[in-house]
Amino acid sequence: MAEEYPHYIEFRHVYKTFEKPVLVDSNFFVDAGQTVAIIGRSGVGKSVTLGHIMGFLKPDKGQVIVANEDVTAFSDTEMNRIRRKVTMVFQSGALFDSLTVAENILFSLESREDYDAQNKEDVVEGLLKMVDIWDARDSYPSDLSTGYRRAVAIARALAAQPQCVLYDEPTTMVDPIMSDHLTLLMLRLKKQLQLTSVVVTHDLDLMHRVADKVVFLSKGRVAFFGTPAELHRSQDPDIQEFLELDRVIRGSLAEDSPFRTGLAGAAVEA
Repeated sequence: MAEEYPHYIEFRHVYKTFEKPVLVDSNFFVDAGQTVAIIGRSGVGKSVTLGHIMGFLKPDKGQVIVANEDVTAFSDTEMNRIRRKVTMVFQSGALFDSLTVAENILFSLESREDYDAQNKEDVVEGLLKMVDIWDARDSYPSDLSTGYRRAVAIARALAAQPQCVLYDEPTTMVDPIMSDHLTLLMLRLKKQLQLTSVVVTHDLDLMHRVADKVVFLSKGRVAFFGTPAELHRSQDPDIQEFLELDRVIRGSLAEDSPFRTGLAGAAVEA
């Protein structure tokens, strides 16, 4: 299996069409332990790509490899096995409003028959400390900022002990301090847990700090796949326009603006 599918995640000539083509002959891969950032304008297929990795969507053509297995034709039951290895942190956080922070994390452990109540409590406490949200353990999601809710969502995802985490716009619309906190958290998880990760983002600061490789999507195609340094050397006009617009917008924003992080990406969407 490893010889046939050597990459932890791989798209092989993936096509997906809704009302119009969204992914067109998409090819890229993620090796175990790597972080790959997916960037591009709105509507180019970034979230659709994550949907294929999680098995929420199926390609019209091509192969999707996840956890070194061809999951293209997997049933929901088969994908549930894969989802124990690969989890997703949604932009909304997708937390249970009626549960406290600690209870939200504990929820991911309820099915663990190999853990007793004390084991579960120890895991929850360890994760709260790991993501630096111990002081919010008894709070409810509605009491927390967007950034704190995302940190809770990361802790809940980690409770399942995944091999791979998918992040959907983790720093969008959070203040610069929380953006830096989330970025450092993602780096720490990568180093300490050797997690494989895929990050959909408009935040190029985040991309530069966490990504080993970058996928740039344009008009449904993978216009670029390589390192962040190679991205900046690309002569593709769409890539240069994207990077230049980000530089212009960031340069025009005040350093103390609470909306500085992620705003450039939002303007690129417009």
